[in-house]
Amino acid sequence: MSSDVRVDRTETSGTFSLDGETHQVDNNVWVIGNDSEVIVLDAPHDVDAILELVGDRTVKAIICTHAHDDHVRHAPELRQRTGAPLYLHPDDAPVWELTHPGVTWDVDLADGDRIEIGDTALRVIHTPGHAPGAVCLLLESSGELFSGDTLFNGGPGATGRSFSDADLIVDSIRAKLFALPDDTVVHTGHGPDTTIGAEKASIG
Repeated sequence: MSSDVRVDRTETSGTFSLDGETHQVDNNVWVIGNDSEVIVLDAPHDVDAILELVGDRTVKAIICTHAHDDHVRHAPELRQRTGAPLYLHPDDAPVWELTHPGVTWDVDLADGDRIEIGDTALRVIHTPGHAPGAVCLLLESSGELFSGDTLFNGGPGATGRSFSDADLIVDSIRAKLFALPDDTVVHTGHGPDTTIGAEKASIG
């Protein structure tokens, strides 16, 4: 299937804080769209860097893969500066409240939703475990998966902190992500790309 949609990436650096601990992290920023409109996945660390990647294109939506602060800290500012609605799965409300008490997002995500961009769409896959409302996004035209912090090069996203569940994240990956073709490219929230086939081998 042909598509006019392309994927752009930049990396931003900052901190992740939860349960009284703070760590330095580098986050991938994914901008998906064509020459006129885009969808931005997450809003980590540096709004100016995100807007530089967007360029003169219209931001149609800001989709939060989950509500940890390194992914959503600047989401309200990005919304204010672009006029684009914020999307988040409602199961992540208690996590969102840790960073943005009293501030709301605009649109609830649900498993199976399709968010159109250009001549294709991103399909929402709810993958709880790293966070209750964690989602992955499948770009339908190319079959590329944007996994947030659910699946990395080398295995599942971290658990062991508040609102996370080690057994549940593995169940989510096996049931929903491993149903995709082995050659599906996985664009992660941190670090390098991987494939579904490679992670089947690492997780078992």
